[in-house]
Amino acid sequence: MHCMDVTQALGERVRSARLRRGWTLDRLAEAAGVSRRMAVNIEQGTTNPTLATLLKLSEALGTGLPALVEPPRRPLQVTRSGEGSTLWKGEHGGRGVLVASSDRPDVVELWDWTLRPGESHRSAPHLPDTRELLHVISGELTVEVDDDAVTLAPGDSLTFPGDAPHAYRCTGADPTRFSLTVHEPRSEGPS
Repeated sequence: MHCMDVTQALGERVRSARLRRGWTLDRLAEAAGVSRRMAVNIEQGTTNPTLATLLKLSEALGTGLPALVEPPRRPLQVTRSGEGSTLWKGEHGGRGVLVASSDRPDVVELWDWTLRPGESHRSAPHLPDTRELLHVISGELTVEVDDDAVTLAPGDSLTFPGDAPHAYRCTGADPTRFSLTVHEPRSEGPS
């Protein structure tokens, strides 16, 4: 899908979810903690929002991130290599790619992350009771959760509460690659 098609599809999905709730643009902006102008631009498909903004919108609308960014579901949902939704790009070429997900009531996302040396990604807390599981494939990864930090090597894995502030950092001399699963139970969002 072309980039413009993706932003337009995202805008249509946000607008549909907002209207299903009977919300105005002002109510959506307030619930998501974004400006009204940002909400308008997203719905019109004229901006490419950050991952943080997408998470805020999906949580406010109670849709789960995949419902906003992935194509409509089929019984067998195959994502071929290179076809995932790149939702984060690092300053040195790293990326966060959403490769698979499930629908409500519990949302599960499977990510393929690559961080280049010196890159990091900081995430705001997700919905209450969200859990994250990750597995390091290559390189060295430091994960910070609240005030704790742990450095992981290839083959190491970690489970932690995704409803706490957290960050991933490539702390080695080589790029790090890891798979990440985010489990958001009962993704209903505020009404």
